[in-house]
Amino acid sequence: MRVLFWGTPDFACPPLRALLGEGYDVVGVVTQPDKPQGRSRSVLVPSPVKVIAEEEGLPVLQPEKPRGDDFERALRSLAPDLSVVVAYGHLLPTSVIDLPPLGTLNIHASLLPRWRGAAPIQAALLAGDADTGISIMRMVKRMDAGNVLLQVPTPILDDETYGELQLRLSELGALAIVEALTLLSLGPVTEVPQDEALVTFASKVEREQAQVEWTHDGHAVSRRIRAYDPRPGAFTIHRGLDVKLYGVRVAMDAQGEPGTVLGIDESGMLVACGAGGVRIAYVHPAGKRRLASLDWAQGRGIAVGDVLGTAA
Repeated sequence: MRVLFWGTPDFACPPLRALLGEGYDVVGVVTQPDKPQGRSRSVLVPSPVKVIAEEEGLPVLQPEKPRGDDFERALRSLAPDLSVVVAYGHLLPTSVIDLPPLGTLNIHASLLPRWRGAAPIQAALLAGDADTGISIMRMVKRMDAGNVLLQVPTPILDDETYGELQLRLSELGALAIVEALTLLSLGPVTEVPQDEALVTFASKVEREQAQVEWTHDGHAVSRRIRAYDPRPGAFTIHRGLDVKLYGVRVAMDAQGEPGTVLGIDESGMLVACGAGGVRIAYVHPAGKRRLASLDWAQGRGIAVGDVLGTAA
């Protein structure tokens, strides 16, 4: 089976390596263009998927947008039987989705139809879902709306962060796509339409979503901090500047006005919430490096009795 792989970030790397490791004929990779970095924006950095593709000697396509006659001719020249898409970063036109004879499959990090959209892992954590998983879905023009060929569930662990869960789901996605392609090679696979009555959406993460609301209870505050750890980082305001928060644990026995720092020691910074509180191990104040909460206090960046979330 000749597979054309589409992907860009680290999340897409384990599935690509799994396909190569299982001996699939990966005929090429489509990934986003190299990104400029540095102060001068003059250094171009390839995507993690491109790095693997070049290591393996695979043809690489990097269109600004995955459309147009020239681009489709380049795809046809690779003669793929099937496309596999994971976290590529652009919606595909129908002509590109339907180009391979076996169509296009997508690795999606949720149990569809729950959490269609750009940020399903963060959404599951924010909602306090007990479990999530991987869906192998046939791509259609509507976002994440295609029939499901395979689902692999997994529990969300206590205190698990976005970064930790993303890594687990990436590895699970690698196993799932290999299983799905094995099933396809054996004959027709039953494809299950999604129940539209059960659809929920996970929109792209915006800055305001990552701001902590201390009036919420300790469990909700903890979920918000974990959902954006390590990126983009949940934040609060202290002395007019953003402070990102990491390494959170719930402390429901805490009592105080929401946002008030109740204590700081080796175990972290205890902050009161609308009900209970949270203990935060690490902070990243604007313009500084990431450091332990106790180190921040010893450097006089924070003190017991300070109130977080206010501009003053």
